Amino acid sequence: MSSSSKEPEASDGLKTFGAVLKSFRKRAGLTQEELANEVGCSSHFLASIEQGRRFPPPGFVDRCEAALDAFGTLRLAANQLSRKPGIATWFRQWALLEQEAIALYTYECRLIPGLLQTPAYARSLFANRLPPLSDEQIEEQLTARMERQRLLTERPNTAYSFILEEHLFLRHTGGHDVTMELIDHVLELAERRNIEVQIMPVVRPKHAGLAGPIQLLETPEHKWFAYAEGQRSGQLISDPKEISVLQMRYAKMRAQALSFEDSVSLLEQMRGAR
Repeated sequence: MSSSSKEPEASDGLKTFGAVLKSFRKRAGLTQEELANEVGCSSHFLASIEQGRRFPPPGFVDRCEAALDAFGTLRLAANQLSRKPGIATWFRQWALLEQEAIALYTYECRLIPGLLQTPAYARSLFANRLPPLSDEQIEEQLTARMERQRLLTERPNTAYSFILEEHLFLRHTGGHDVTMELIDHVLELAERRNIEVQIMPVVRPKHAGLAGPIQLLETPEHKWFAYAEGQRSGQLISDPKEISVLQMRYAKMRAQALSFEDSVSLLEQMRGAR
């Protein structure tokens, strides 16, 4: 996910918000662990926000406001923040929802999802984009993508499911070495208890996902959202009827794809074919 437009850096604003949050936390006599437990996030995630390294999602800000009795100060400070470059305008709302999701399901048939990409694979995608990106734009987008991947380690209680088409690895985007590194990376991530990776074989007579990629997530309030992306635009979906259809298709694909164990075995075979 990317943006071709330049935007002001958010580092100073994020650091200011983090300092304000830390000040109210200390005023309330809470440690990072205690506040994190109260607002439903990890202490590492809270520390990242206090250090100005993460953008605070709206739900997080609201819960901190209530927990710290901050008189609306945190909301006001959050509203003044600007975004870092590197994330497409249409993707931002989904990216914020991702930061608090308790379940995130992704089916991809075009490319390896951003959350699973290695720097070399991502750089190859950016280098092949048209119109061409400048070196600065590539670095901005690579930084944003790697930052977003912290979700996988900072939210160990979030259930991640990925259904990936086998041909995404067979294409060898970026070359043989990049693909081998990518397979190693995906296998390493699949060792985490909260991450499930399934491969959809090239030959599969019945396939419920032929209409395109699917992204679904569940919020802490148990509300579901979906996201659909095209070449240069994206759509956040909140209509329960539309989400029900996508959930039905995703559930069917989980049965049609290889099991987790067989998927890992297939990736290990690919990795061995050096």
